[in-house]
Amino acid sequence: MGQLEVMTAMNGSPILTQMPKVGQSLDRRTARDLIADKLMVLIATNMLRPGDVLPGERELANVLHVSRETVRGAIQTLSARGIVEVSQGSRTRVCNVDLSHLTVTIASPNAIDSYDLDDVHAARLHIELKVVGDAADRIDEETLGKLKSLLEAQKLCGDDAMRFLICDREFHIGIYRACGNPLLCDFVTDLYTYMMDHRRSAMSRPGAIDASYDDHTEIVEALERRDRDAVVGAFRQHLTRIYDTTKELLGVTGQPKREKSKSRTKT
Repeated sequence: MGQLEVMTAMNGSPILTQMPKVGQSLDRRTARDLIADKLMVLIATNMLRPGDVLPGERELANVLHVSRETVRGAIQTLSARGIVEVSQGSRTRVCNVDLSHLTVTIASPNAIDSYDLDDVHAARLHIELKVVGDAADRIDEETLGKLKSLLEAQKLCGDDAMRFLICDREFHIGIYRACGNPLLCDFVTDLYTYMMDHRRSAMSRPGAIDASYDDHTEIVEALERRDRDAVVGAFRQHLTRIYDTTKELLGVTGQPKREKSKSRTKT
């Protein structure tokens, strides 16, 4: 299955929504700037790694509902800043740059990754399950349609962990947004980015994508029924799977915990 087919399958459900506050100043910024910022977030969170080839202009334009000229302008902006490199044949590769300082919603990936794995997992269970439970009560047919579209797109990703995670991000954030509380959505979106480079490695393991897809299917079916308890249960299972595979990959069993990150709350 070609890249175009994978990306086109997500038509009507943009993969790059809920990025860093870019929507708040659309009236003062160009579409080119917006798309450039969205691509930078994928790089900052290690969904796109140095050396990765970006989808083509047509593919990105179809997914983002903008013109190819807008996508081309965004890529030119990133190229001028040394973030991507456009080679012969118009193949665009991610350069070896560090964007981990970039704020995704509230915090930067560096800030989130400084926390202990167990603490992040506990926070996700505490906050995210509340968020998805509220989403079960509030979700509308349009959002359900987009989630189903993303399930279809995930089928087409094969064993491509990068493309699956792009779908996965949109899937999760689509549900978070349905809770109706933008601040809680931002909190859990930041938690979602935790150790994304390791998540991509974990998703590259045999069977990982299939297991995650099955979890997503169960979540959507529960959302369709507006069954709050079932949604929370399916998400708990999904988050536990993420925790277990990340812990296994890091080899942290029996490993001393990191020094606790100090609270950043100001009094």
